[in-house]
Amino acid sequence: MSPIQWQPDRADTERGFSMPPMPTAIGRGLLGRCPSCGKSHIFNGFLKVRDACQGCNAPLGLARADDAPPYLTILIVAHLIVPAMYMVDRAYAPAVSWMTAIFVPMAAVLALGLLRPIKGGVVGVMMKLNLLKATLDEV
Repeated sequence: MSPIQWQPDRADTERGFSMPPMPTAIGRGLLGRCPSCGKSHIFNGFLKVRDACQGCNAPLGLARADDAPPYLTILIVAHLIVPAMYMVDRAYAPAVSWMTAIFVPMAAVLALGLLRPIKGGVVGVMMKLNLLKATLDEV
């Protein structure tokens, strides 16, 4: 007797809002727009995602993009800063204080500049793949 294995529900669920193709959803998210309609803003503050889109009523707040955006931001910033630091160090051999004065602010500005668009892109991916948090009513 084989053990019972869980099979995911592959039925196409009706969302109540339409989603464009993946590149469009990501692009709209990167621009800070609703991945579904592209008309209204998805952020209520710097990183706070609105509960629902004001244009199409898509449940933006159910896309819990918590850990992926900072991870991806660190990944991108590190891949930009570390090679630049290496090249500057090999070419000019500046003092550590100069390297710190140049690259720490550069890393901070890059991280703060990329975090919001990356979070919007992750929300777009989550909306397209229907990776939304279940509400208490659905449980």
